[in-house]
Amino acid sequence: MQGEARPRSSKYVKRLLSDEAVAMFEALAQPTRLDAFRLLLRYAPFGLNAGDVARLLAVPHNTMSTHLAQLERAGLVGSRREGRSIIYTAISSRAAAVLDLLRDELPAQADAGAGFPRLRPDEPSDRRYNVLLICSHNSARSIMAEAVLNREGRGRFRAFSAGSLPRGAPHPMALDLLRGLGYTTDDLRSKSWDEFADRAVEPMDFVITVCDAAAGESCPIFPGHPLTAHWGLADPAASGGTEAELRSAFIRAYRQIAARMSAFVNLPLETLDLATLKASLGAIAIMDGATEMTLAARAA
Repeated sequence: MQGEARPRSSKYVKRLLSDEAVAMFEALAQPTRLDAFRLLLRYAPFGLNAGDVARLLAVPHNTMSTHLAQLERAGLVGSRREGRSIIYTAISSRAAAVLDLLRDELPAQADAGAGFPRLRPDEPSDRRYNVLLICSHNSARSIMAEAVLNREGRGRFRAFSAGSLPRGAPHPMALDLLRGLGYTTDDLRSKSWDEFADRAVEPMDFVITVCDAAAGESCPIFPGHPLTAHWGLADPAASGGTEAELRSAFIRAYRQIAARMSAFVNLPLETLDLATLKASLGAIAIMDGATEMTLAARAA
């Protein structure tokens, strides 16, 4: 696809052989494969290895490898070996021809100059962004968001979390889930947002609330005049039910958080003006799982 201009979807579909079109739709008809493809679109053109895709979607590695292989056979995903890893990337011109719902996550230059998948850079950029993630108890959602953003940000982002009424310790289910997905949890703790109101603390660039209760409270004045956003999600710890149902709620919350963080770290922050950046943060807010309060605020 290198050097080839992206054709319009309607014309491109007409050129597809019927068996190719069926294979693409069949590959995307399974929820995990659709989620994996949408995730890879956000990381185009750099791509991700199978382990990263599995971790971000909370799916067993072997299962994810099988799904990625089917997406590759359908022509929706390309792969390239880098050392011991196989890097997968979405072939975005195919996405433009298949489902309109994917356009919202399709990078404008996803195929530009990318004849093969490229690794996402590991080196920290010259500009690092400090992000404070807040939920009222700082025990589940904001804790998971801190872990995901610190790992996915790869040095470009430094994430912290806090709460208005911290529980004093992260929820055991959140820590167990994160450890099972390969995150380091030793430094995660439940703490008050007052710690970040002190001018001795490094100023924040973004303050993001992930629960409606915290969004409705009077926040301290944080140094640095950070940009604020509300990405409200349901509290997995309040789901009740059996242990299996509780774990399912935590996995669902994790996947919703991971989707938001992967979209966030791939924003071209250095090139966006303030209005476009606010609009982009608002679009992330209403991704799958957004609370009614979040949706209503976005519609207002």
